[in-house]
Amino acid sequence: MVEHAAQAATSIGEQVKEVILHHINNGWEWGLPSTHWETPVQLNPDLWRFTALGIDVNLSISKHVLMMLIAAGLLILMGILVRRKLSLIPKGFASVVESFVLFIRDELAVPTMGQPASKIYTPFLCTTFFFILTMNLMGLLPYGATPTGNISVTAGLATMAFLAIQFAGMRKMGVFGYFGHLVPHGVPWWLAPVMIVVELMGIFAKPFALCVRLFANMIAGHVVILSLIGLIFVIGIYVFPVVLGFALFMYILEIFVSFLQAYIFTILTSLFIGLFVAGEH
Repeated sequence: MVEHAAQAATSIGEQVKEVILHHINNGWEWGLPSTHWETPVQLNPDLWRFTALGIDVNLSISKHVLMMLIAAGLLILMGILVRRKLSLIPKGFASVVESFVLFIRDELAVPTMGQPASKIYTPFLCTTFFFILTMNLMGLLPYGATPTGNISVTAGLATMAFLAIQFAGMRKMGVFGYFGHLVPHGVPWWLAPVMIVVELMGIFAKPFALCVRLFANMIAGHVVILSLIGLIFVIGIYVFPVVLGFALFMYILEIFVSFLQAYIFTILTSLFIGLFVAGEH
């Protein structure tokens, strides 16, 4: 009897594990509600698949890519709607968007870069913030998925931040001056090779930290929520009130984390750019 119950619990645990992995992993099926049963939308995994230099390259639209396209479309639509309602005193949704933009400009860009440079990089920071925030929140919707829980997506975002940082440095110092700063003035010649390696590691450590931080925080919250819900099926229905309370708390916390991680990614990008352009006239 006990052995049978243990086997049943193990089987249910494996099913819960599969549900969690299906939710957080990328794939070619997107479950959508239908009139009777959950019908997955089948995406074509071989639409844009080819081999280049012996490497299998797949640029087809997966679940997370589709969610990114939806997020981009929503932001474009938001920009069009807000632009149509531009006025000296914005109202409604335009006022909310303006408050976020002003916060990013006045509280993130200006303190880290200074007034002149902030005008150049604020559009990039706003795009980064809203894009990450939209993807974070989409994963909390029913039948949604979180692209920022995919390390390939966060690596792509970190790569864009990396390019923006390098552009800012080369724009301020010039190409040769930028690479010349890898060896600070006055460093002995015998120490120069070590300094170059250390500085290069620092250059690539910044986007790596951005990538891993966003990925780890977003995927962790979803795993915790799904694991708590899975306890209902593993332990029994009598733990439903307690588990539901914890799950709701974690869900609300995830909404806060979605805003927080978008803010952290944006402010760190602004800070890294500001290391080169602060005090620019």
